[in-house]
Amino acid sequence: MLSPILLAFLATSAAETRITEPVSIFDGKSLAGWVTRGGRYDGNAEWTVEDGALVGRQNAKREGGLIYTARPYTEFLLTLECKLDRPFDSGIFLRMAPKGKGAQVTLDYRDGGEIGAIYSDGFLKHNPDGIKLWKHDEWNKVVVRSTGLAGQLRVVVHLNDALLVDYTLPEDASDFAPTGLIGLQVHGDRDDPAQNACRFRNIMITELSPTQVDEFVADSRGRLARTPWGNARGWKLLFDGRSLAGWKPAEGTTGFEVRTDEIALLTQGDSTHLCTNDDFKDFALRLDFKLAAMTNSGLFLRGDRAGGDPAWTGCEIQIIDDFNWEERTKTKLKPWQFTGSLYGSVAPQAKALKPLGEWNTFEIEYAGTRLKTVLNGVELYDVDTTTVSVPEGRLPFARRSAGGFIGLQRHAPEGIEGEAYAWFRNIWVRPLNP
Repeated sequence: MLSPILLAFLATSAAETRITEPVSIFDGKSLAGWVTRGGRYDGNAEWTVEDGALVGRQNAKREGGLIYTARPYTEFLLTLECKLDRPFDSGIFLRMAPKGKGAQVTLDYRDGGEIGAIYSDGFLKHNPDGIKLWKHDEWNKVVVRSTGLAGQLRVVVHLNDALLVDYTLPEDASDFAPTGLIGLQVHGDRDDPAQNACRFRNIMITELSPTQVDEFVADSRGRLARTPWGNARGWKLLFDGRSLAGWKPAEGTTGFEVRTDEIALLTQGDSTHLCTNDDFKDFALRLDFKLAAMTNSGLFLRGDRAGGDPAWTGCEIQIIDDFNWEERTKTKLKPWQFTGSLYGSVAPQAKALKPLGEWNTFEIEYAGTRLKTVLNGVELYDVDTTTVSVPEGRLPFARRSAGGFIGLQRHAPEGIEGEAYAWFRNIWVRPLNP
């Protein structure tokens, strides 16, 4: 159980922290911003700056040690270039603190060593094949992504643009620090010649806001529940999985059904969409959906209760069968008609829809005039809606509803097999500051 103090810290930091731009944390000239004390594995290695690189060696007594960032980091993307003499044992350490465990990405470049294993007072994950991605006697690009709360740490590492390791602590992990310093290591008492060194340069960090994968936990049926972090962030369940409480059909009464934690859109019915009883202005929304062949649906945001098509009084995030629509209808979809598009205005910048019958996840943020849509972890766009074009005769976004209902569009064309064609589950929302 997290302490009230930590929960308060998480709530405050989450509200104030967004994804930042990459920042250099090594100036290539000095050790400014770096310290050699403050983690669990302090030592007496020799650290210098040579030819624009941060260089570490054992001292004359063959002692090693770490050099750390002067401030702690929790969720981040770390990029750097590394070059190691052979043999040499080094590593990148995450969440180093005097108390609580962190984790090491090993850079053990010697006979019997491993590149890209995960270590914390013992191996958490071996990686005997990691050396295959290492460029010998060259600079290697390393990208480390660290996310998750204490006991939920996930480490994803790419080496030279290829996946090196993806590791998540098991659910019963304990004694791990919630945040800490980033460290670079010289391992002491090795048989490396005294002049051998590790070298790091172009060290950049991008701080990340808490990721939704860390804010929810799924059970064996795929149902999500909030973690303490998700609770601190203010996520509210919009669909209880048992009824349509909090929702009502619009322009009709039928066409929707609750089935085993899912809302099914039925092929038969008279309602055009299902809308929330509450209105939302600035919010984050996440939900799962899956499709049958020839589905045509959508997600309405800020729908105007005064009437009119919600796609044009608010906006619509398109949901459609990208795979079969054009072939079967003998028509050509406009770029802004594919799944994930801001209907009528913005095309998705990538194709991320999973095959029919598989669950997809939308993560959407709508704050003020800014709209960001992510599908299955892939960002489709992040736009200021006042700058996008709209079809002739349609209201510009500046004149559309500033708040309104969230809706699930029931737009069932002919030719759908079965009694339902789209399903939604795990619908969560939280307020945002614009």
